[in-house]
Amino acid sequence: MPFLTTTGVLPVACEVGLSRSVRAFHIMPGLPGPEGQLHDHDYRIEIVVDREQLDDRGMVCDLDVLEAALTGLTSWVEGRNLEEIRPAGFEAVTVEVFARWVHDSLSPAVAAAGGEALAVRVWETPVAFGGYRARC
Repeated sequence: MPFLTTTGVLPVACEVGLSRSVRAFHIMPGLPGPEGQLHDHDYRIEIVVDREQLDDRGMVCDLDVLEAALTGLTSWVEGRNLEEIRPAGFEAVTVEVFARWVHDSLSPAVAAAGGEALAVRVWETPVAFGGYRARC
């Protein structure tokens, strides 16, 4: 049975998600104290995949494929200096920049698994995150 795709002005979508923790290093140039020096954070990366209609299996996407992609990404990031992923033109890898990188890195796997859009939140502390959301 198909789900309705709109209710008023808010689109309706089905979603699934995962999260993983990873420790990585970064620096915020020009800031005093620990933030201005190379330091680590225990980040939590949270991803949510959505699509307007469930597939023939009744799924948004295959969670096993999604989990393998996220595990591969966090395994690669673990213990690294995030300067390795800093895009040209940016002074530092903020949580927003990190979230965009995660999105761009996972989008091909998400799309192949059936997802239509991917939202990423990177939590730097238990109460503070930056995020990025776009179609795959």
